[in-house]
Amino acid sequence: MNIDMSTWTGRTDPEANTARWHQQVQPFGTAAEPGTTLIGFCSDEGVRRNKGRTGAAKGPAAMRKTLASLAWHQSAPVYDAGDVVCAGEDLEAAHRALADRVAECLAHRQLPIVMGGGHEVAFGSWSGLAQHFTAQEATQEQPPRIGIINFDAHFDLRDPGFVVSSGTPFAQIAQACEQKGWPFQYACLGVSRASNTRALFDKAEQLQVLTWEDRTMTQSRLVEMQRELNSFIGRCDHLYLTIDIDVFPAAQAPGVSAPAARGVALDVIEPLIEQITASGKLRLADLAELNPEYDVDGHTARLAARLIHTLTL
Repeated sequence: MNIDMSTWTGRTDPEANTARWHQQVQPFGTAAEPGTTLIGFCSDEGVRRNKGRTGAAKGPAAMRKTLASLAWHQSAPVYDAGDVVCAGEDLEAAHRALADRVAECLAHRQLPIVMGGGHEVAFGSWSGLAQHFTAQEATQEQPPRIGIINFDAHFDLRDPGFVVSSGTPFAQIAQACEQKGWPFQYACLGVSRASNTRALFDKAEQLQVLTWEDRTMTQSRLVEMQRELNSFIGRCDHLYLTIDIDVFPAAQAPGVSAPAARGVALDVIEPLIEQITASGKLRLADLAELNPEYDVDGHTARLAARLIHTLTL
């Protein structure tokens, strides 16, 4: 595992108790104490296949660079496990490599946070979680109840039988769950009706997906959403959180593969993320679609870094 720590540089203050991320993040090793481990997924092959604007492969570097100078308030250690790079068009090999790295981190009692990359990252991330639980199946009385919570403007339930892309990961996961005899429990929060066909809404209904549209996700309905999210969490033993940064308004997140005309504001999503982490069931998280080539003054990278900072508090 090649881990380049040269990105972790930034401001150093002379006063006491002024540590920043770049002074605290350590390279991941198998002797690491329990904590959080960052993994980069440098791929936008799924975005290319989905006919989106490419550039998200540079997302992990932008997140690290922005995280580096954030103030350190974490109580547990944070590690960097390097990058998984999609070589050419071989997305399937990249998925397998990411799954192996996620499973390795889980085996060493880490919370993996994967930094994409296009949202094709989700299938690789989930595959690592599935690999981890499959290794434990002999000692379990029932299949793992993994809840997938996706903050996203898109369902990403397109049929992978045509082409595997950034638009298919949750359909792929649903198929894998069916093959394993595992329940498929999926919540897609922030969906744009204008950006999803009737066929995708029908597919979501067929799979009994918990769906919140972007126009319903407002401050006035936050308590109602927290109550419904709490009910979903209660039906799960483990949680996988995935955040497609295009769920935020284009003004907050201009540097994404598909900017949102409306989106959902950070002050609505952040309390829901805090609710998820407070449940004690979060096992894996990832962030997708940060595209530095279209970012304006680093707004999107700063948003992504803040989300990671929140997840590790």
